[in-house]
Amino acid sequence: MGIYLSSPKTEKFSEDGENDRLRYGLSSMQGWRATMEDAHAAYPDLDDSTSFFGVYDGHGGKVVAKFCAKFLHKQVLKHEAYEAGDIGSSVQRAFFRMDEMMRGQRGWRELAVLGDKINKFTGMIEGLIWSPRSSDGNDQPDDWAFEEGPHSDFSGPTSGSTACVAIIRKNQLIVANAGDSRCVISRKGQAYNLSRDHKPDLEAEKERILKAGGFIHAGRVNGSLNLARAIGDMEFKQNKFLPAEKQIVTANPDINTVELCDDDDFIVIACDGIWDCMSSQQLVDFIHEQLHSESKLSVVCERVLDRCLAPSTAGGEGCDNMTMIIVQFKKPIQASSSGSDQSSQSRLTDTDSKSEES
Repeated sequence: MGIYLSSPKTEKFSEDGENDRLRYGLSSMQGWRATMEDAHAAYPDLDDSTSFFGVYDGHGGKVVAKFCAKFLHKQVLKHEAYEAGDIGSSVQRAFFRMDEMMRGQRGWRELAVLGDKINKFTGMIEGLIWSPRSSDGNDQPDDWAFEEGPHSDFSGPTSGSTACVAIIRKNQLIVANAGDSRCVISRKGQAYNLSRDHKPDLEAEKERILKAGGFIHAGRVNGSLNLARAIGDMEFKQNKFLPAEKQIVTANPDINTVELCDDDDFIVIACDGIWDCMSSQQLVDFIHEQLHSESKLSVVCERVLDRCLAPSTAGGEGCDNMTMIIVQFKKPIQASSSGSDQSSQSRLTDTDSKSEES
């Protein structure tokens, strides 16, 4: 089986939800790709005052994206900075924690299950006897201690995933991104990029890659990976003399925090399969147009996926897996002060101009 199917898989997984502050809709579709490697997370009530949404675009396999969808939001809650109200620090730590958790025997077992490599009849994973306590669906204690035994020296997966997450707490929006998935906000119908696509030819990315001993060929890291930040991809994180944020490829996310205000309509988080086909403003315009006649957000997402799907694989664009989430703010959000709103507007403009340059 090649990279593309002979005809696209257009069946979609869609979902809607809401609480008193917001409502969301999402949809994902395999499309022309031979396998579906995207994953997502949507938790409108992560805790009493916080909502969490994330898109994870896997490459080289689906397991890292699925691992992030299962664990990343839980790790945000576990960091002490979260309790102190420093969500930016807690989500940054959660990104790095994904790489740490995927190493060793327990990480290897989790990835094996998420990759469907367990034999349901023998209980074996590639020769390792499966422990029932690891497959009963209940979470194990989250210490993720080093375990002796087969694959205790597992250095982590060679596949990887982007991670673009949006956390909403009261009138604050925190966006964390590593890779080329993207989060965009519609403010009075104007699109502002809240994340930057981490491509290898960006100056800051290029400088880190070269300093860490890597190279860029044909726009790809070491001639193979077409993005500069990702969770997983452990082959690019082997320099023992450098911290995690300075490796050839890093999971270190850009963090952007903005104060939401009455002018904010919705945010969109989507993988590059969408952004390859539509600009940020084109997508925001399309969503506004659809919302005039369709109230169900997942249906709007489905229409975007159908619009982006290529008629054939000849051009490349529109042939990727596609996943997107729309989060619509339900009622006017009072900014904490007019000063913070002005600061937010300035930050939105600056972030958007950087993203457009990339």
